[in-house]
Amino acid sequence: MKALAISMGATCFLFTNLALAACPSDSKTLFFCNTKKANKQLEVCDAGKTINYSLGKKGQKPELAISVPRSQASTFQWQGIGRYISYAVNIPNGDYNYNVFWGVDRLTEEHAVEAGVNVEKKGEVQATVYCQEKGLINNLEGVKLKPAE
Repeated sequence: MKALAISMGATCFLFTNLALAACPSDSKTLFFCNTKKANKQLEVCDAGKTINYSLGKKGQKPELAISVPRSQASTFQWQGIGRYISYAVNIPNGDYNYNVFWGVDRLTEEHAVEAGVNVEKKGEVQATVYCQEKGLINNLEGVKLKPAE
């Protein structure tokens, strides 16, 4: 009985976390994480004709929500060369660009993941928000967007 209760608790916890990371049913989660600081969630969804970016506190309306036509978003895809495996999606918004990234150093023993968003204004990084590795969802690999310049 105790094992059943523990199993059910773990299942409920798993589904609760998945519900928090759920893009609308008609879209796919490209990226989701909880930030290291400020207790916020970052999410990128592929809704087919649009790419959607949001950042905000868990369970609240996003502080920032951007939806751009697919043709305006771009991606960087690892080319299979070098020590760092990395993927990114760029979401433009006026003078700003939100560069959502995921990367790993494949030559280190721990293979630590670095993920987050670089907030750029006119090409200059204004801030970087890093993600917790726990609960991170990364589906940036192979996303069908134009290549980043």
